[in-house]
Amino acid sequence: MKRTPLLALLFAVVTGYAAFAYAAPNTEFQEINGLFKQGQYAPALDRVNAYISKNPQDAQARFLKGLILTEQNKNAEAIKVFTGLTEDFPELPEPYNNLAVLYAAQGQYEKAKNALEMAINTHPSYATAHENLGDIYAKMASIAYDKALQLDNHNASAQTKLALIKDLFGGRKSTMIAKANDTKVKPAAAVVAATPVVTAGVAKPVEVKPVETKPAPAATDNSGATEAVQAWAKAWASQNADAYLAAYSPKFKTPGGESRSNWETTRRERINHPKKIEVTLSDINVTTTGSNQATVSFKQAYRSDRFSATSHKALELTKTNGKWLITEERSR
Repeated sequence: MKRTPLLALLFAVVTGYAAFAYAAPNTEFQEINGLFKQGQYAPALDRVNAYISKNPQDAQARFLKGLILTEQNKNAEAIKVFTGLTEDFPELPEPYNNLAVLYAAQGQYEKAKNALEMAINTHPSYATAHENLGDIYAKMASIAYDKALQLDNHNASAQTKLALIKDLFGGRKSTMIAKANDTKVKPAAAVVAATPVVTAGVAKPVEVKPVETKPAPAATDNSGATEAVQAWAKAWASQNADAYLAAYSPKFKTPGGESRSNWETTRRERINHPKKIEVTLSDINVTTTGSNQATVSFKQAYRSDRFSATSHKALELTKTNGKWLITEERSR
């Protein structure tokens, strides 16, 4: 389906529902998804509506409905669907990101900016949202410079800045919401490694220089870091908000620079609200990063009565007064 470029501004690829880590979709859902991939949006919408009426808390199906409505250019209805997802599943960044695309297409850049900031707050390592936010800032700046030139067409500084923005985005095309058959999160701009070119000719000898050996640095004791992370996950699963928050250092870097009090309030709500939570960690790896510092990476499987998700995380920990505390949290 042909789309109008988003005001000549690159809007990076929005992911499909890959972040929703459910078991393999059932036959009914697969059939609906098949209709969507074939471009049969009307029957796909009828089927997904019937499916959602029987499974109102299925985030995956509701997300697919939002994509179908978007493909039908029913943006107001799609916005309603994605807004509902952000209210019922605030942990998911993709609905916020798709809202931003729809708002930007309508020229509502402030709303788009707010939606992207929410996506980043929910998932700080969500690269697509970061790039999209940068594009929104650039577009808003472009509008401001245009206004400045309307008021003073001799403003050389505004002319230069506007030209820089146009040069930056002029050759890039807008990419709209990804199809529902995306199987994994796509980066904002895929970087493909070039295949090395072998040039015919005589190989030149390589001089091998002796390697200077240095004594290995003294090992840092990271014992207890894994146990600290497992205790953090156990407190989360048992919905013990006090113990969960106690695992974080006073120097913890909150997502997006949010205040510690606001971050703790949000975390308490998300821990206490579900009826049941399960958190399983696997593939745990501990790396010493400095004196009394360690990075613990792992695969995290989260499940509640509201939604499920699987992600890879890395926690930066610092040992303070004999206790390992989390200073930074990253997801990928």
